[in-house]
Amino acid sequence: MTPLQTQCVITGGGPAGIVLGYILARAGIEVTVLEKWPDFFRDFRGDTIHSSTMAILRELGLIDEFLKLPHSEMETMTLHIGGEPVTIADFRKIDAREKFIAFVPQWDFLNFLSEKAKQFPTFHLLMETEATDVVREAGRVVGVRAKKGSEEYEIRAQLVVGADGRHSTVREKAGFEIENKGVPIDVLWFRVGLKGKDEKRSLAYADDGRALVMLDRHDFWQCAYIIKKDTFKDWQVKGLAAFKESIAQIAPTDSISLDEIDSWDKVKLLSVTVDHAKEWAQDGIVLIGDAAHAMSPLGGVGINYAIHDAVAAANILVPALRAGDTSLATLHKIQARRGGPVKKMQTIQVRMQDHVLSPLLNTHGHMHVPFILKLFRWFPALQKYPARMIGYGFQPEHIEVEF
Repeated sequence: MTPLQTQCVITGGGPAGIVLGYILARAGIEVTVLEKWPDFFRDFRGDTIHSSTMAILRELGLIDEFLKLPHSEMETMTLHIGGEPVTIADFRKIDAREKFIAFVPQWDFLNFLSEKAKQFPTFHLLMETEATDVVREAGRVVGVRAKKGSEEYEIRAQLVVGADGRHSTVREKAGFEIENKGVPIDVLWFRVGLKGKDEKRSLAYADDGRALVMLDRHDFWQCAYIIKKDTFKDWQVKGLAAFKESIAQIAPTDSISLDEIDSWDKVKLLSVTVDHAKEWAQDGIVLIGDAAHAMSPLGGVGINYAIHDAVAAANILVPALRAGDTSLATLHKIQARRGGPVKKMQTIQVRMQDHVLSPLLNTHGHMHVPFILKLFRWFPALQKYPARMIGYGFQPEHIEVEF
């Protein structure tokens, strides 16, 4: 069939792809976003919208409607170590309009933003459409091959943006080289029932070689149980009862019900990866978000760094596409701007995994609050520094596009 034609084709309808598509379309750029699933409803994805991202939504004039979506707000981050609470981050202390982390189901966020994008005639969202390969001519990427059901076709574009996640197809097909960092942990995601409606908070618990994060999702707790790398099969051999007993030994059983975990099908493995493409761009294609750099779930920063990648890319690409300039030199500017902040955050995540989480998982017996964390209790003013790093990260982006 005759290839479809667009200015920019984005593979992947996650946060990076939808945010970039929205901004490009609002700026009058013809953009086509490919999403391989029929909808955005997939659980256990990044739901944490930080102050830096809410600042972007404010700049786009979307913050008020965004905050009408079902969500919960976390103003402080408290760890419970050996039964002792210690608040390590207080978002009320940072210089921001929204002094909290908003927990919003990712499907609600993507539905919200894609509906806003559809108001612009230059935005095209193709659901159930998966990019399967890149198309090259004279060494340059000029589009992608895609399929929807049994139908296959080409989409030609001035520029291809790979935003199809940490297992990116276009990244693989284009031959980008990836540098992996060793990761000692995996995460088991599941949901548990909620007992009562009052004083719900997002909490983290650690004791006796176990670590559990609980995120308030209104009607249930979304939980992340941290395990040693590649030990999920060992847990399955031990059995579901042993797994639930391990959770009950550190979780606040007066607040949760474990009855919902009645099958291993209810427990989803996130194989944690921290990596980055050595080069984010080739002639005609650029990577952003998890396709360019997979982040650890620590701090919930991944979705926010992906969105800031999209904003940085839009700031560079809108004037470039208007001028017909999609040269490799132009595409390299995206990594030049975002590569540094990403590597800084990944370095912190790897150090936390290696020097905090890994030793924690190898601890036997009752834990005590480490001296360095006691400082946050003795000197509450220190709580603003982790809050600032989590809430804003390194080099937060702002909208520079003229609409």
